[in-house]
Amino acid sequence: MATSARETASRPRDAKATQERLLLAAVDEFAERGLAGARIDRIAERADANKRLIYAYFGNKDDLFDAVLARTLGVLTESVPFTPEDLPGYAGALFDELARQPKVLQLATWRNFERTAASERERASYAGKLAAIKRAQRAGTADAAIPAPDLLAMLMSLVTSWLSAPTALKELGRSADPMAARRLRQHRQALVEVVARAFGPR
Repeated sequence: MATSARETASRPRDAKATQERLLLAAVDEFAERGLAGARIDRIAERADANKRLIYAYFGNKDDLFDAVLARTLGVLTESVPFTPEDLPGYAGALFDELARQPKVLQLATWRNFERTAASERERASYAGKLAAIKRAQRAGTADAAIPAPDLLAMLMSLVTSWLSAPTALKELGRSADPMAARRLRQHRQALVEVVARAFGPR
């Protein structure tokens, strides 16, 4: 029987929706269990999809992990543009986004733990940030005494310091809930101040 135009037109939308469900399910699975611990069967079950579609759309589990990282970190980059001329502002905005989306940091942690080789996409992203920092240093809006790679590495560590701190340490803070909105605002204020003092122009 011939396929109707309406049925044909609906297929791309259905395929796109299925891919979206699979990606969202994969984000949850990889954030919880990492690459080694994740299972294709569970991802398919979470997405209410046939697991064969994962191989059809994304390839193997490693390829799916790469797709999840590219999507998640890409959305983060779009949500928080890098502003080397205002590193304190960038640090605060990035902290807010990572606190709002804890799975992003979980995925990045698994990636650093389970992967040794950097992708070309990652290299290009960091190269662009380093070039921007160097321009800010030449313009006098960032401390030129700190090499750009060191500055960026320390900045990233400061931004994630509270979010990735040991639970025991966070529990000894000034709030019963270390991730409560008020406590996060307190840490954000301290973070922005430290970044301004550490990396601002001298």
